[in-house]
Amino acid sequence: MIVDGQIPENGQNLNGTEIDGTPPIEEWTSSASTREYETGFVQANGITIAYESFGLKDQETILLIAGTGSQVTFWPPELINGLVQSGYRVITFDNRDVGLSTKFTSIGYPDSTAITEALQEGRPAPIPYTLRDMANDTVGLLDALNIQKAHIVGVSMGGNIAQLVAIDHPVRTLSLTLIASDSGNPALADVAGLEVFVEVGAPPAEGDISGFVEYQVNISKALGSPGYPTDEETLRKFWVRDVQRSYEPAGLTRQATVSLVGSLEGDYRYSNLKNIKMPTVVLQGTDDPLVPVESGQDLAANIEGTDLYIIPGLGHDLPMQLIPSFIDAIITAATRAATAPQIQ
Repeated sequence: MIVDGQIPENGQNLNGTEIDGTPPIEEWTSSASTREYETGFVQANGITIAYESFGLKDQETILLIAGTGSQVTFWPPELINGLVQSGYRVITFDNRDVGLSTKFTSIGYPDSTAITEALQEGRPAPIPYTLRDMANDTVGLLDALNIQKAHIVGVSMGGNIAQLVAIDHPVRTLSLTLIASDSGNPALADVAGLEVFVEVGAPPAEGDISGFVEYQVNISKALGSPGYPTDEETLRKFWVRDVQRSYEPAGLTRQATVSLVGSLEGDYRYSNLKNIKMPTVVLQGTDDPLVPVESGQDLAANIEGTDLYIIPGLGHDLPMQLIPSFIDAIITAATRAATAPQIQ
């Protein structure tokens, strides 16, 4: 374990770089006010994983798995604070190919033509890793931190990874909270509303950092919650912060491709949802442009005993106004686990 600061050799770190007049960020830490905080790197499943830990280590652990392209910075400090103050240890981490964890830089951008042809012909898609690899990364992180069981929380792609953790490693999973996560049902639409992305425009050229920030701001606006909008200045601040911490657009594209292929090839995940036996909560927005409400409902219907939260006006983000709802969903699942039979 490497604690407090050494950055793995792969990936581009732009701390100290001014972007469009925004001063350099200080080394990122959540502003969660907790009695114990730790940041570092571990070796797990053949890669390096950057992580952060909040709260007392003798408390039950809540492990947060972020979605496509999201770093540890994705999680609002208010969410972490609420969970820590409720008596839990909270672990966040950078998935492979994003943030300060191992990136697959040498692979470059995915070959979309080859991937499409493979999917059409029923062959395995030529992608550098799979969602199941990422689920094994997650369990490897728990191993490296000597955590035997955890409450698993996933958002979007992170929710799909969380499902696979629960399916493949049930003894490690105390409870499951799935936010904006699809079921993998091939009979349902893959995307709820592509029309919201019409105004996003084309991605910028490699190396155009300011253009990348603006492009991601536009995507965030398209994904955002109509009922709980986040102002553009705040979105831009968030993306400047993230780019200064780690910039590799190809990694984001690789991750997005793996996530999409994982949803298109969701038969394994979907067919095994019935085997998820730990307490589960599914939270889905009515205005999510990526995950149809029907997919969230289908996810809940296929996991016995699931609590389903449908939130009007919620898109594909974690708006500040709804942080109490997210905390409530996570703690509902965790509380149910306290009285549920333990999976051996």
